[in-house]
Amino acid sequence: MKNLIRISAFLKPYTRQVILTLLTLLALTGLNLLVPRIIQSVVDLGLTAGDTAYLIRAALILLGVGLLSAVLGVWNRYLSEWVAARVGYDLRNRMYDHIQYLPFTYHDHAQSGQLISRCIEDVRAIEKFAGSSIAELVRFVFLSLGILAMMFSVNVRLALIALLPMIPLIWMTASFGTKIGKLFFDVDQAVGEVSNRLQENVTGVQVVRAFAQEEYEIKRFEAANQDVFIKWIYVIDEWAKIMPTSNWFTTLGTILILFFGGQMAIDGVLTVGTVVAFNAYILMMAEPAQALTGLVNAGGEAAAGAQRVFEILDTEPAIRSGQAALNGSTLNGAVEFKNISLKYQDERKASLSKINLQVQPNQVVALIGATGSGKTSLVNLIPRFYDVTDGALLVDGNDVRALDLTSLRRQIGIVLQTSLLFSDTIKANIAYGRPDASDAEIFAAAKAAQAHEFITGFTHGYETIVGERGVTLSGGQRQRVAIARALLMNPRILILDDSLSSVDTQTEQLIQAALDTLMEGRTTFVIAHRLSTVRRADLILVMDKGQIVEQGAHEELLAKNGLYKEIHDLQLTQSGAFVEERQNYEKIPLEKPAHENTMLVRKSNSG
Repeated sequence: MKNLIRISAFLKPYTRQVILTLLTLLALTGLNLLVPRIIQSVVDLGLTAGDTAYLIRAALILLGVGLLSAVLGVWNRYLSEWVAARVGYDLRNRMYDHIQYLPFTYHDHAQSGQLISRCIEDVRAIEKFAGSSIAELVRFVFLSLGILAMMFSVNVRLALIALLPMIPLIWMTASFGTKIGKLFFDVDQAVGEVSNRLQENVTGVQVVRAFAQEEYEIKRFEAANQDVFIKWIYVIDEWAKIMPTSNWFTTLGTILILFFGGQMAIDGVLTVGTVVAFNAYILMMAEPAQALTGLVNAGGEAAAGAQRVFEILDTEPAIRSGQAALNGSTLNGAVEFKNISLKYQDERKASLSKINLQVQPNQVVALIGATGSGKTSLVNLIPRFYDVTDGALLVDGNDVRALDLTSLRRQIGIVLQTSLLFSDTIKANIAYGRPDASDAEIFAAAKAAQAHEFITGFTHGYETIVGERGVTLSGGQRQRVAIARALLMNPRILILDDSLSSVDTQTEQLIQAALDTLMEGRTTFVIAHRLSTVRRADLILVMDKGQIVEQGAHEELLAKNGLYKEIHDLQLTQSGAFVEERQNYEKIPLEKPAHENTMLVRKSNSG
């Protein structure tokens, strides 16, 4: 219930529309309450006296009341649904905005399918309740109070008799509302799991096909979908129990009115018209009373959705923007790591331990080491994707935690290990960090990244739409577009996280030649596995188990005969073995076509 009350905060900007809706509902209630009184007068005055003119006037009044009720009903539905749509619109925007600022530590553990389900399905449930359900609830309250006032003003005794069945009905409805909220929360969680299964399968469709796991994924989805079905059956079961019971109590109220009211009419205490009016009031209350369980059902669904929505909105960003802003003229690019340690959530051992390093402006720093040695973790601290556990990271002498995040990140260009492109034009993807960039600047960045040639080879050139995550491009093409995207920002600090891993050796040489020029005048961090990429760096860091075990220039590190020398010799050995194997392979004469050899093998096996 408290989460539903919190939703009311989203109604505040639309107070005027809410008040108009309430006034419309009040007017509708008043018109509805007039109908039984008119019927009472028709029975007691028109029919008893045989006054045809009175019957005609009453019929015209009822017609007018019906028409006005219809107009107000349309207006009420429009207002209530408009307010509901705006609440859904604002809530979705609020959630999306909040998710954008949640740190990597949150997204490391969150399931994207669950987030999608909360932004769509749960908000839809809240939107539905905020519209027609709340309007019906307010109408029920207004109508019930009006009917009670009318009934007690006519005959207190008969009013009490008529309301007797409503007491257990209200108690059952309240009990149903308490139970249904938990059931709907389970349904929402199950729907989120289905959404997550679908999202993962669509994203990993190539892996599924490559390993021929279609049947396995179908069974996984079917299991998640069956869980939704089972959870829904629990809801339907509770619904099936309450609905016939509410109908029975309403019918019981009608029976009591006819029996006791009929006796009073026979005794002359009440008129026949009064009994008819009482019965009309009970029937009028029966509809919203029966719908009350539906309103409780919608409220339970909305309460479950609100709980899941506010679980996200109540998650405070662990990484907050500082107050000190930076601009291009003040950021020189000096980076200092002061006794830094980093331990990820749910990890027993720190990923980085007591890192001390000073990087001068415009210096090129290369990081090399085994997978999991902490290279990416180290550079992720610079744009504050994560915050240090101990120590401090300084940029130009300022602790990054004190700097404005947007200002800081706009001066850092990043090319990640896995290049993600958006389902948009190639031009828009390159200009993602600078939407206001001119065509000339975009073309220059693409040329520098050796991407211009293959882009212009497409029919639509830079206006070519790439598929979701850029799947229509090859790995090397995606990587070059990502490099162009980073270069267009003209950052003071450039981070290349193994950004040449998806390109061939020839393309790597072309890109490296361009990067050599573009690295001038900015601080650059390069993560690479190939020594050919890092050997020309001003400073090479060799990392192992979260620590910098060696640092220096290429020749200096070779002279130490340490880990760098081992990596260097291993790569030379592998490269030499590959060249020798290739040369030997080229010397082998090919006596027969491959398909003939295959046929011979098949024949020998069959023989």
